[in-house]
Amino acid sequence: METNRLPALLKQALLTFTVSLILFGPISGLVLEGFSFRNELTRAVVLAAFVTLGRVALSLIGMTAFGRKLAGGAAPSGGGVTVMTGEEKSSTALLALLFLAGIALPFFADKYFLGIAILALIYCLLGLGLNIVVGLAGLLDLGFVAFYAVGAYLLALGYQYLGLGFWSALVIAPFLAGLFGMILAFPVLKMHGDYLAIVTLGFGEIIRLVLNNWLEFTGGPNGAPVPAPTLFGLEFTRTAKQGGVPLHDYFGIAYSADYKFWFIYLVLFLVVCLVIYAVERLRVMPLGRMWEALREDEIACRSLGVNHVFTKLTAFMLGASTGGLAGVFFAVHQGFVNPTSFTFFESALILAIVVLGGLGSTVGVIAAALVLTILPELLRDFAEYRVLIFGVLMVVMMIWKPRGLVRIKRPAFFPSTTAEKTGSLPFAAKAEATR
Repeated sequence: METNRLPALLKQALLTFTVSLILFGPISGLVLEGFSFRNELTRAVVLAAFVTLGRVALSLIGMTAFGRKLAGGAAPSGGGVTVMTGEEKSSTALLALLFLAGIALPFFADKYFLGIAILALIYCLLGLGLNIVVGLAGLLDLGFVAFYAVGAYLLALGYQYLGLGFWSALVIAPFLAGLFGMILAFPVLKMHGDYLAIVTLGFGEIIRLVLNNWLEFTGGPNGAPVPAPTLFGLEFTRTAKQGGVPLHDYFGIAYSADYKFWFIYLVLFLVVCLVIYAVERLRVMPLGRMWEALREDEIACRSLGVNHVFTKLTAFMLGASTGGLAGVFFAVHQGFVNPTSFTFFESALILAIVVLGGLGSTVGVIAAALVLTILPELLRDFAEYRVLIFGVLMVVMMIWKPRGLVRIKRPAFFPSTTAEKTGSLPFAAKAEATR
């Protein structure tokens, strides 16, 4: 190591320690006790020292040939899209294996792990819905949790006032949430970027405040109960509560509370698979191409004759419909809903899933949803530092993989044989075809 780099390294270490101490001091160095606080600055100093040592170690490694090589390999690439050549191996066998493993999971997992899996699949649905709006259409939506709340309260209030059950709500929720998506989309058709984000954020807060303050209809902060799911009139409770027949009595088996979780998981898993298939098909259809064109350059998109009003409306409505579906499953899983489950933090978490997974990448969104749902449960023993660890991981991801965990893969389109023979291809396509 060159000696002339030592002053810069010491200056960097001092700056890192100072900034870390400023950040960790109020967070972990001051412990509230009623109206006073207890000084625990030693813990903040230790944490700042660890951060400083890590930063110095990284700088020292970066000065070596191995460190420079490692940094070059980890540097983010400029391209964000991988165009497939059409010669890739088929992943049908792997998908079939994953599908069978997902179907078989309830029979091998305990109730606790199955509950986490259900929550992870719900966030997969939310991530897929927001990915249509933000990842494919490029419309920054910070109020997506509103459609989540619409689906959840449809089941709760629909049962209370109209006698709707789980299956009825599952059919109606996408249409009702899509209607709310259309109501949101019309005022924001000419808005972009920060202005669009602020309006959608306000829409999400309006929905939450209405649910919180309309006591006579929604129950306000007290929330509303949700009915248990049924299957052809068979109930998953010990005794019939909705005029049906208990499942265990009908089949003559012993009662178990796990049957309800098995049912919710299997239906949710199948719905997630259908949504994934629909999103992947939409991406290669003209509508999906219009979404991506709108995301890249709206002016160029409109100059080519694309109806930007229709394109934005479909993105908002389809994304909202998926959020409504997720809300129904969340409500039936919890058995109770109240406005505290639909705060801005939920919208931020769903947006983090889309950004960390990769804007427009279905596989990346699913992976990020699983990680951000399961990771907090694994860190339950470190409850005081879970948010801190979550923030550090997000910073590292944005530096290392700014385009997300998984790069977007775009299918290849080849000219037809008829077009080649008739000579109707553009010049660039002819040159490619003759190589």
